[in-house]
This record gives sequence, C-alpha cells and structure tokens, in this order.
Amino acid sequence: MVRRSYVVVICVAGALAWYFNTQFGGERVLTDPITVAGRTIAVENQTGREWRNVVVTVNDHFHGGAPTLAPGGRLSAPVSQFATAHGQRFDRGRQSVYKIEVKATDAAGEAVRLEWTAPNYKGRG
Repeated sequence: MVRRSYVVVICVAGALAWYFNTQFGGERVLTDPITVAGRTIAVENQTGREWRNVVVTVNDHFHGGAPTLAPGGRLSAPVSQFATAHGQRFDRGRQSVYKIEVKATDAAGEAVRLEWTAPNYKGRG
C-alpha cells in the first residue's frame, strides 16, 4: 500500500516541475531594448556584460546617459532631462521624439550601438 505522504510528495514535485518548466523553460522573449512611453525614454541592457560610458542621443542633438549600466539593468529618464551641448533642454511640447541612438562600450571593450526610430518616421532629406 502506498503511503499518503508519498502521494503528496509526488504531487508537489509534479506541480513544481510544471511551474518551473512553464515559467523558466523555453526561449526567452526579448523586448525592445529602447522604449518610449509618453515623456519617458528607457534603455535596457539585455546582454550579459556591463556597459560603460552610456550615451543616449535623442533626435541627433539632445544627449544624456550614465557612467555604467549593469547586465539586465534599465536606464530610464524623462525626455526633458536631455540637453544639447549648449544647454538647451528637449521640450516635449514643441518637439516629438523621432530617433534615439545609444552608444556604449561593454566590459570586454566591444562597442555597443542601438537605434530606435518612430514607426512613422521616414528620415530626413
């Protein structure tokens, strides 16, 4: 006769195996590393290496960034904090975000470059 405790252990083990397989099994679905939501820009490091000297450029002229971005880390900032070399801040009331470029160097010394363009942006010229 099978003891009740064995049945409970087998059921719990099966439930745990199912949970871990559905939560952590299969391919990892990556999201877009650059997102624009309202007045906020977010950059996510989806690599396994730290990024250094992270520079985020909005519309070719407005810059911001961070000294480092850890693996899996996220850099998030309102667009109003991005400024030109002359100190002019991005004014969301007068401008739209149409292009974002991220440049950095990873821990191995390799260049990191990401780009995002607005879905309806056709480019200049």
